[in-house]
Parts: sequence; structure tokens; C-alpha cells
Amino acid sequence: MLRVAVVGSGPSGVYTAQSLVQREPGVLVDVLDRLPCPYGLVRYGVAPDHEKIKSLQNNLRTVLEHERVRFLGGVPVGPGGLSTVRLRELYDAVVYCVGAATDRHLGIPGEELPGSWSATEFVSWYSAHPDATADGFALGARSAVVIGVGNVAVDVTRILARGTAELSRTDIPQAALTALAASGVTDIHMVGRRGPSQARFTTKELRELGGLPDTEVIVDPAELALDPACQDLAALPAAQRRNVETLRSWAALPSSGAARRIHLRFFLRPVELLAAAGQVGAVRFERTAPDGRGGVLGTGRLMDIEAQLVLRSVGYRGVPLDGLPFDAELGVVPHRLGRVLREGRPAPGEYVAGWIKRGPTGVIGTNRPDAKETVTSLLEDASALAPGEASTDPLAALRAEGIEPVEWSGWEAIERAEAELGASLGRGGVVKLPDWEALLAAVRGSHT
Repeated sequence: MLRVAVVGSGPSGVYTAQSLVQREPGVLVDVLDRLPCPYGLVRYGVAPDHEKIKSLQNNLRTVLEHERVRFLGGVPVGPGGLSTVRLRELYDAVVYCVGAATDRHLGIPGEELPGSWSATEFVSWYSAHPDATADGFALGARSAVVIGVGNVAVDVTRILARGTAELSRTDIPQAALTALAASGVTDIHMVGRRGPSQARFTTKELRELGGLPDTEVIVDPAELALDPACQDLAALPAAQRRNVETLRSWAALPSSGAARRIHLRFFLRPVELLAAAGQVGAVRFERTAPDGRGGVLGTGRLMDIEAQLVLRSVGYRGVPLDGLPFDAELGVVPHRLGRVLREGRPAPGEYVAGWIKRGPTGVIGTNRPDAKETVTSLLEDASALAPGEASTDPLAALRAEGIEPVEWSGWEAIERAEAELGASLGRGGVVKLPDWEALLAAVRGSHT
């Protein structure tokens, strides 16, 4: 019998567990998570109005309810929790699927002004992540700037612009819904330093901006013309071509006089956040131009865009996990086919999958083949990992060390509490519990 710990219950962790139990009938898998809730970024990263993507939780749930898979939430790994050394003692193998937990910074003056946030913080707030501490993002702002042109930038732009009537039917926490309902934001500028042909958003996400009630999308034809790749659409790959075609269609429309305006801007690089009354009041940009090699050059021409709210969405980055090697330049754990490398050599029984393995790239489905590659390596090593007799259950050892995991019944209690909260608020569905206190109170209630 092989006992494997999978650290992280997002898609990469759950797909790893699924591959293990499908391919090895003698394996038992514990999926550990620091949070009392499973599903990782599917629960705490997918926008609340993307119900179809969030329904992936049903598929992940099937894996976590498998008879040889056990969810153990509320188990921190690292300082203040279970050490990687102790974890390796308790299990025959450990697969780390801890994602990329922090965001990239712009590195420009004024970035730390009040009113300047990462998109990660904004997403955590409207997703009710229990670690979210920020609040009141939209209150008092008239104009917002979102720096970045990927799908996360589109998500936060859409949430700022979407009416609360639509959001109230989602699982968005009540405090975020109330704040967005009181928001005075009328203009949202989503800005990229390169051209429209190089934007990272998908066409499906982009087109959603054009379907928001009482909201118009404004595109400057002159900025489209700056991109030489836009001159011959037939030469563009299909995905980029569809993006540019969508942008061109909006650029040709007259103003509709809608209550809210989304401005999609290109070839502008942020160089400074400007203060007004002690907080951010504008973003100063430098106009850029194509350098002929896929990058951009500064032109020295500056322009300011008013903003009382700035959200940077310029990528995620992995962070070191105490006890594991880490490549600080790439933001990943060094590995070979998923085997953790210590001083260039595979470390017995230690593996990685997901973003901490390959960096923050791909879509949710990318995690499936990535997990299979790691599991293949683990199972090839199984004869050297497995002890002569079945391992003892690590759960008793965890409890003896003062860790009381949230088992599946505890998660089901959280689900019931969220359904009850939605009903009490008259919102017609589940509403996420807002913080650690509420989540753990729901778990404790299941024990009474």
C-alpha cells in the first residue's frame, strides 16, 4: 500500500489525486490544504459570474469523494504548521501542488499609494478568500485603471462594470455586493503596454465586455493602427485575429451614452502613480511603439489618466515553500518530469505539479497532463518508495501534533451554511462565508 500526500486541493492537486487512484489500485491519497475549503482557484479565483467554469467544482468533488481519496483541510505546511520533513516521514511520497501565491509588481513610483492594489487582492475580496483583508475597493472612485490585458484583467474590469442585479444571483459575498452596489465608478480603463495583437485575453472573455447592461466599450482606432500586425489580419493566428476583429468592431461604433464606459487602451506603459489628497489620483503613462521584434520602445510622450482606483494585473509568481528548493528567477521548484531536484539530483519521494512546477501558465485543463506526467514519475519510483508493510494512518499523528484537519464532513457543513446564508439574504442561491471565523464556526457546528 502506497500512501501519498498531495499538498493543495486546486485543479492540479485534484487531477494528481485522480491520476494516482486511476492508475494504481493500491494507493491511498490524502489531499491536504491550508484552507478548510477545497478547489483552490476554482473557488477563490474564478469570477462569481462565471458559473459554467465554477461548475468544474462538481468534477473535482467526484475525485475528492473517491473511496481512496481523503480531503484534509486546515493543514498548513511550512512555518507554523507541518514541516516538509515531517510530511515526508508521514507519507511514502508527497506531491506539492501549491500554485503561484503572489502577484508581480510594477516597480514604479507611487505603487504603494492608498487606492492602488493588485488584481489578486481584488479577486480575493470579491471571492471571499478568508485571508482577504482589504475592503471598500470601489467606494468613492469615479475612474478606475486596470493595468494588464489578460483574462484576469478582463475579469476585474467586468466585475467593476457589472450591475449588482446580475451579481446578486451569484455566490459573491454580501459585503462585496454591497460595496459594488454603492460604487460610483463610471469609467474603467484597461491598459496594455503592447498592441492589441499581443493581448493575452481570450476572445470569449473579451466579448463579454460588450454584453454588459448600460455599458459601452470604447476603443481608439488610432491605437489599433499603431500595431503593424493588425494591418493584415489574415496573417494573424486565429485567436489573435478574432481579438482584433472584436476590437475593430467596437472602434467603429458611435458613443451610446451608456452610464458606464470601458476604455480598452494599448501601447501605454505605466511609469508613475500620481497622488491626490493622500491617495492615488491618476496614472502617468508613456506612449510606446513597436520595436519590430515583438517588444515595445518608449517614445518619451507622457499622458495621465485619472484614477482613484488602480488594479495591477501583470501576472502571478510562485513563492518559496520552507524546506523545498526554489528557483527564485523562474519562481518554481526545480524538477525533472515532476521529481523535485535537490542540488541537481531527484529527491526521493518529493514531487511537484501545477504552477509551482511549470510557472503560472496555461488554463485549468493544462493541469491534467501536467499532473499525469508527475504521477508517471512517482509510480515509476514506487518500488523504491513503498515500505515493506502498509503505512500507518497519518491522521492520528497529525492530531497528536495539534493539527485538527477539516475532513469532508466539515466542508459539507460549510456548504450547508453558505446555502442557509443565501436563503436568509433572499439571494436565491449560496453566498460565500466571508472569513475564517465564519468558516470554522460552520465546521464546529457540524460536530455538535
